[in-house]
Amino acid sequence: MTKIICLLFLFPFLIAAQNGIVKGRVFNAINNQSIPFAKIKVIGISKGAIADVDGLFKISGLDPGVYSFKSSASEFQDKIINEITVTNSRTAVLEFSMLEIVVEQDEITIEASPFRKRNESPVSLKTLNSTEIERLPGANRDVSKVLQALPGVASRASFRNDIIIRGGSPGENRFYLDGIEVPNINHFATQGSSGGPVGLLNVNFIKSVDFYSGAFPANRANGLSSVISFKQKDGNPDAFITNFALGSSDAALTFDGPIGKKMDFIFSVRRSYLQFLFAALKLPFLPTYNDFQYKLNYKVNAKNKLTFIGLGALDDFALNASVNNGVTDSSTIEYNDYILGNIPVNDQWNYTFGVNWTHYANNSFQTLVLSRNMLKNVAIRYQDNIEEEANKLLDYSSIEAENKLRFEHTYNKSGWRFNVGFGYEYVKYSNSTYNKITIQGFPITIDYNSDLFLHKGSVFSQLNKSFLKDKLNLSIGLRSDINNYSDMMINPLNQLSPMFSFSYSITNKFSLNGNIARYNQLPAYTILGYRDNNLDLINKNNNLKYIKADHYVLGLEFLTKIKSRITVEGFFKNYMNYPFSITDSLCLANVGSDFGVVGNEEVTSSSNGRAYGAEFLYQQKLIKGFFGIIAYTYVRSEFTDKNNSYVPSSWDGTHSVSLTGGKRFKKGWEVGFRWLFSGGVPYTPIDVSTSSLINVWDINGRGLPNYNLLNTQRESNFHSLNVRIDKKLYLEKFSLNFYLDIQNVYGYKTMQAPILLLERDTNGNPIVDPIDPTRYKTKFIENATGIIQPTIGIILDFSVKAKRSKSL
Repeated sequence: MTKIICLLFLFPFLIAAQNGIVKGRVFNAINNQSIPFAKIKVIGISKGAIADVDGLFKISGLDPGVYSFKSSASEFQDKIINEITVTNSRTAVLEFSMLEIVVEQDEITIEASPFRKRNESPVSLKTLNSTEIERLPGANRDVSKVLQALPGVASRASFRNDIIIRGGSPGENRFYLDGIEVPNINHFATQGSSGGPVGLLNVNFIKSVDFYSGAFPANRANGLSSVISFKQKDGNPDAFITNFALGSSDAALTFDGPIGKKMDFIFSVRRSYLQFLFAALKLPFLPTYNDFQYKLNYKVNAKNKLTFIGLGALDDFALNASVNNGVTDSSTIEYNDYILGNIPVNDQWNYTFGVNWTHYANNSFQTLVLSRNMLKNVAIRYQDNIEEEANKLLDYSSIEAENKLRFEHTYNKSGWRFNVGFGYEYVKYSNSTYNKITIQGFPITIDYNSDLFLHKGSVFSQLNKSFLKDKLNLSIGLRSDINNYSDMMINPLNQLSPMFSFSYSITNKFSLNGNIARYNQLPAYTILGYRDNNLDLINKNNNLKYIKADHYVLGLEFLTKIKSRITVEGFFKNYMNYPFSITDSLCLANVGSDFGVVGNEEVTSSSNGRAYGAEFLYQQKLIKGFFGIIAYTYVRSEFTDKNNSYVPSSWDGTHSVSLTGGKRFKKGWEVGFRWLFSGGVPYTPIDVSTSSLINVWDINGRGLPNYNLLNTQRESNFHSLNVRIDKKLYLEKFSLNFYLDIQNVYGYKTMQAPILLLERDTNGNPIVDPIDPTRYKTKFIENATGIIQPTIGIILDFSVKAKRSKSL
């Protein structure tokens, strides 16, 4: 620590001459043709450049820091690229993809905005760039936690990364990485949902993220609550860059640079050390995760480009059997024993590989995407953790493998933009389940093997056009998804997804925007592949259907003169055909935020739901060193119970607030904060009468919810203040970033659902109820969560120059 403090004081005197370089290309977004002699300006200072005949430009002599850039060219709309970090150690590369101006009558001027709006998604689209992602306090460079700063996204008093959007479950989100679908972006993923405790994506790769909480484009519309599209950085064109990052839970090593004249790459590996930290803290579980990520670009020629991506994880979740050694506090021992008796040992790995080919023509471009993703999930649990066959309670092994193809054609002419395409998937799902459970107090054993092979298809189209001198923008889309699981699902008319969006500019700064759409989502493979004791696909026999959600969104947007915007949106989502558990008499929209598996049971497509509310957003881009986001969401989320009555769902937090702000100072200092608030979410109280039965507790090891009282209790409100301080040091060949990130600064504890435990004697054995010897004696203990979590991190970035031609 002393050495680090010395470095902080000494390095400012050792910094070499400042020579940050920005280079890039200006081109037509539709046909990739270079735009010669375009003007590129560094916003806020008197520096810039003029592109050459090939659209290439270079700006040098910049002091290290964060800059925004604007490009302009005759007959094209101006474009702004916000908040690009410039250092001495690496060249910043910008790509200005510009749209032609279509003039209906007289000449018009279209003013560039730092905020992105698309005709097909004029509402419910928020975009964050890499600088905004990396600096967010409390996120610890985890992209999933970054999204909690945006409206519509709930934050919870949990160490998990479940993304809960506008009252929908975590299983309703879809993720894309450079246009290639990725099933999950978290380690220790909950199969059948999308959450997990730690993010899988390396933030060093992320160039920007488009977050759609509604108004999904037709070529991405196979989710119900959100589509989250990540765009990755390209490898550096001029030098080989090495980046080392040490954070709160892992160490990461990233490499990027050129390969010859036409190729570049970026590659990273990460290794966690949580298992050592958790062991030192005497926690009952020991998670270990590893991951890799890469991207390779091959620019064949001016009209063709290939992008290869890869992403993979290897996760191990072990129990800390010696956690109670040396522990004298009885309540701590009780809690540890409870956790040890509940959590299975879990091994999991997954990967996604894909290639994206883009071809440019005169007024169009075509995209062909091929990918494969696979998940293997293994879990095992023994009674009292005695690893003998007679004590086995759970032995689960499952594989999901998807092979995907998608083709898109995008045509742009005279202001009309038309996108059309199709997709095909071949899916293999296998499941081996041995699970002892109880139903209504009676033990039963689920024991089956299942193999499922599916062919899935989709067709989609979207048409956009602007009218009234670009004051009115309209978009219509249509999509249909099918598969061969059943006669119901093979009929494309049953899964039609129409969509319509509009945006009307009342003034240059003020607009009215709206969207109405229907979306269809296939239930999880765990549901599709479940078999009963006769090895029949019982859910197929139950006429399982796609889940439907109708979205209605209306909003106002105001753009200020200080690089900020204010939006207000109202939304209503109407759900149909949601899977309903036969065993628990519970809509599966209420589950998905815990470890394990969602949907490995008999269901019917009989539950309905609704989520409605309003959002407010004030987003301030960096100006005079200040940045900030104010987000508020009011949401109600309700689904039908076994009596077909609407009751609050597990995501009905009602109020959600995120206040984010910060200031960049001179000499590389930056300070930021984020305050989060979420209303208490509902939970179902424990059925003590059933749970305390000896034959029930010995199998489950925990209290069972009383679903006759579904979600009738609420946790306490959650709030937390996170603070981050950064110090950046820039030298000629490398840069250093030291940061202190403190989560939950004032140590607020949230009261969650109480935990039911057994009363035990002095030897630790459970006490049988003397009045009823078929039961154990039980008690409740408080379940408070929330601690101060400080993190000291370091990020080192250094470069070695490489020879490469000036072509990009």
